[in-house]
Amino acid sequence: MSARIVLATHNPHKVEEFGSIVAAVRPDLEVVGYDGPEPVEDGVTFAANALIKARAAAAHTGLAALADDSGICVDVLGGAPGVFSAYWAGHRKDATANLELLLDQLADIADPHRTAHFTSTIALVVPRGPEHVVEGIWPGRLATAPSGAGGFGYDPIFIPDGQAPGAERTAGEFTAAEKNAASHRARAFIALAPLLSGL
Repeated sequence: MSARIVLATHNPHKVEEFGSIVAAVRPDLEVVGYDGPEPVEDGVTFAANALIKARAAAAHTGLAALADDSGICVDVLGGAPGVFSAYWAGHRKDATANLELLLDQLADIADPHRTAHFTSTIALVVPRGPEHVVEGIWPGRLATAPSGAGGFGYDPIFIPDGQAPGAERTAGEFTAAEKNAASHRARAFIALAPLLSGL
């Protein structure tokens, strides 16, 4: 019988993505979605918000809990949207509106100045046990128009660094396996994996 760990999100895309990443290290550890009330994410950093969510999920379920707080950080915008990535166009959490607003704000910015990175901060909270926070950064730049139907959020406009010139793709054009191997969450998970192996 597999052990379970709850991921503090109602987003099925994240549950699926985390499940694939976790399975590579702990195939016996099943990632389940969170069905409890959403806590107020009033932190001003990724780490603060990740801990708020993980603590709430651990308290509600009695299971060890993971929570990811992540976003896109654009250099020319001083790191924004950052922790406000999910709400950039308002409190409706409209991913399409968020993406379109960001593209509009950068419409006159030339390619060399469109540098950005995805940040993923993952909190692990064990009931009546320790708390841990790890971080992963995925550097790149922003395209001028969306491309690709894969991924979610800002993936269709994010061009990760390290690709061959002339053959660059957005994260929205990556396969799920490619993204799971390279993304900010995958990078954060490298630091998280030893902590999970000890559960």
